[in-house]
Amino acid sequence: MPQENVADARRQSSSKLSVLRKHEIFCDLDTEALDQLCRYAKYTVLKRGATIFSKGDPGNSLYAVISGTVKISISSPDGRNAILNLVGPGETFGEISVLDGQTRSADATANTNCEIYVIDRRDFLPFMRTQPALSMKFVELLCTRLRRTSDQVEQVILQDLPGRLASALLGLAERRKLEPANQTIAITQQEISEMVGMTRESINKQLRAWASRGWVRLEHGAIVVLDGAPLRELAEAGSVANE
Repeated sequence: MPQENVADARRQSSSKLSVLRKHEIFCDLDTEALDQLCRYAKYTVLKRGATIFSKGDPGNSLYAVISGTVKISISSPDGRNAILNLVGPGETFGEISVLDGQTRSADATANTNCEIYVIDRRDFLPFMRTQPALSMKFVELLCTRLRRTSDQVEQVILQDLPGRLASALLGLAERRKLEPANQTIAITQQEISEMVGMTRESINKQLRAWASRGWVRLEHGAIVVLDGAPLRELAEAGSVANE
């Protein structure tokens, strides 16, 4: 192999190690295990709007997000969409089908330009069997996802629009580990309407009411939380008259 190709391969391996060491799921693996995982992980760049997989597809791969955001969603025959999750850097997706061998339960789309690692199921399952701690991490991840889904169902059934919207914004800020001084959530009003199950017009009206009170600021493709305390009160109360 030419010397420049060897150097390039070493740079790619070092870059993979650096990324996976910071990844919440893989950060506790020892160096030898990380090296092995790096050999399986294939670097992929996706343009915004690219389909990663569709509901009903075989679950052949696990995905780890390096940069950008991936949308996990479902749609109805009449064109209505519901966003189940927005997966960002340091998170994985596609693990359910990889673990149970069944087809995909939702669609995955690049919500922005993305960089991801793709790990083939045929490589990952034998690897995970040698790493009990990693197996427990995935158990914890699936439990977290189940709790989040339960919360979403509860919000849709029991909360009014302000409570649902406040819960969604606070949940996104918490999951992204945003600092109190910089609570900028990169999400459009259409996307958040598909998360909470209300029309974009209703979402816009509520956000503008909160903006007039100084609770949030609306930006192009983003919502900035300026004062989380009243939003938390709405989320906890769950039933406050719509403004």
